[in-house]
Amino acid sequence: MRFLVDNQLPIALCRFLASHGAECEHVSEVGLTPRSDAEIWRRAGQAGQILITKDEDFVHLAAHEPSGAQLLWVRLGNCRTAHLLAVFERLWPRIEATLLAGDRVVEIWDEPLESN
Repeated sequence: MRFLVDNQLPIALCRFLASHGAECEHVSEVGLTPRSDAEIWRRAGQAGQILITKDEDFVHLAAHEPSGAQLLWVRLGNCRTAHLLAVFERLWPRIEATLLAGDRVVEIWDEPLESN
């Protein structure tokens, strides 16, 4: 799996994903920080990446602007990186299975994993 991590999430998430066998880029590492959400969404689709974000605007883009990308919407609110990574560690098998099943938008938070 290939991921693109949005700006509100730490680069440490890329390291976590890489440790689980995924390819990952952070928007700040590939010059996308100043780009609009629509440009980031299109770029993720063109690169065959799953966009990981906390930004609800991408949910609307996923519904109205097909790009070929999948979206992993992180709904944890403000939290420390250690907590974010602990949630990803706990939910990773379900996140991976849901994305591989082709769900276009996947939401995660501290409780159950939901998909749309």
